[in-house]
Formats: sequence, C-alpha cells, structure tokens
Amino acid sequence: MMGNILVYSDNNNYACELLSAAHNIAPDLGLSVKALSINNDDQAERLVLRCIEAYRIKDEAIQIADTAAVASAISQAVKQIDAPVILLSSNRRGKELAGRLAYIIDGGCLTDVGGLRINEGKLCCQRNALGGATVATQVIESESKVIAIIPKVYDMMAEGGKGTITDIAVEAEPSGITVVEVMPKVKDSVDIEAAEVLVVVGQGLESQDDLPMVENMAKTLKGEIACTKPVATDKRWLSEERIIGLSGKKCNPDLAILLGISGQVQFTVGIRDAKTIISVNTDENANIMTMSDYRMVADIKDVVPELVQKLG
Repeated sequence: MMGNILVYSDNNNYACELLSAAHNIAPDLGLSVKALSINNDDQAERLVLRCIEAYRIKDEAIQIADTAAVASAISQAVKQIDAPVILLSSNRRGKELAGRLAYIIDGGCLTDVGGLRINEGKLCCQRNALGGATVATQVIESESKVIAIIPKVYDMMAEGGKGTITDIAVEAEPSGITVVEVMPKVKDSVDIEAAEVLVVVGQGLESQDDLPMVENMAKTLKGEIACTKPVATDKRWLSEERIIGLSGKKCNPDLAILLGISGQVQFTVGIRDAKTIISVNTDENANIMTMSDYRMVADIKDVVPELVQKLG
C-alpha cells in the first residue's frame, strides 16, 4: 500500500485524536499522515503543529452542516492527496459523512471503530458486536478504506515540529441547505468522559427526589453524576450528555460507583474500563455484580447518606 492516511473531523479535538490513531498505524502500512481542514483556519494551524503537512480547503460554498457537500469536497481531496485510508470521527455527523464518502470513492466503510491494529499487513478494526457483548475484528478488503473512530479512544496527539499548510481547491457542489440562523445547542456542560470519579444511577433509583443525595455524594467525591439511558431518555431526570453505554459515552474513570444498575450489556460496554467499580444493588444476582470489584447488596437510600457522612 502506498500513499497517505488522510485525517478529517470538523471537531478540533477529535481531529487531533485521529492524528494519534493515524500515526500509530502509518509506519506498518508504509503510509504518511496528512490532515485536512475545511473552512477552519484555526484547526489548520493546530493540525500543522502535529503533522508534517496539513491541507486546507477554503470555499464558502461548502456548508459544514451539509454532509453531502463535505463528502464531495473530501473525495476530491482524497484523489489529489492520494489517500487510500481516510480516518473520520464516529460522532453523529462523522458517521453520516463516512457512508457518503465511501459511496463516492467506491470504498469500504466501518463506523464506531474502537481500535486499530495491523495484522499480517492488514488494517484491522475493532468494533463492539452483539450489542457490546463481544469485540469483533473486521477488515475492509477494498483498496479505499473509510474508517470512523469513536471519539476519546485515542489521546490527542501532542504538538511537535511545525509543518506546512497547503491550500487545495475543489469544485463545490451547490448545497441544498441554506443556513438561516445559528444558535448554540442548549446542553449540559458536563464532560463525564474526563471525570476521574463517576457516580452512576440506574432505574433502581426509585424517585427523582432521591437525586440530590446522589449529587451530594458525587460532589463529596469531587466527581460527576452519570446515568443509564432510561434515566435520561425515559424518565428525563438527567441530560442525555450524562448517558453511559452504547447510546451514550464510553468512560474509564479511576472510580465508578454504580447505584441501582442491573448491568445490561448496552450499559456495561461504556464503563467496563473503569479502574475500580463499586456496585450497590438490592439484587445480589444482578449482572452488574459479576463485573464489579466491590459489591454491596443494599438499598441505595440507606447506603448513600451513610457513605456521604463517612466521607465527611
């Protein structure tokens, strides 16, 4: 395989994470690493501090929200740069972009990739399978490969020697989207993926009135409160930014205290990498107990206030 690995994400931090992923596999594939920015000068300057060469597309006709237009622009960059491997971020926009791009360049596509490795010269992608019960290793056989990697799997690549920025031109397709107004999304500002301590609540928490004591516990431990999907989407007690699992975020805190969580695989894939897991559940046979380092068969309302008092 000859050519380059091309990295792109409209999110600055995710782009820097993708650079780490690319540099991990590039030597074994005999490829160089290149980065691409579209209508984002700040990102181009950040990228060039982390790789040899960054390419920049500046064209106001390309709306970043229009994934079809962005996919078209990237496909043209892929040909100019000679990139058989393209790494994108597997967030909501990145997944759609991956499929569109793969179709245009007649390549294979995998999203929600949690790791990359080289085996006998082949680029192997690790992905959760069977609802997260196992990890499958998959290979794209086509020459062009579009791979969307889960955010936060790789650390952001550190700055190194400054490279160069090369401007490239593409033919922007007419966009079917007209931006009328841009408004910031109102959301919880918490970043549970960065928290060293997480106190996570499940449906075993009987009442929303019990949330303050859990929040007090998280505050005492200098951690953050998180939850399973039903607590946020069905009960709407917490924001969706706090969901852990396949439908939310993958976290690896130093300490995770799980309160009233049964342990469905859709949740456990998001917390199983925690260094220490403590579970409190009234059901001693709950699935979560088998993956916990410490287990307590008790009622949350009895345990949490006492723990907070002990922690003082």
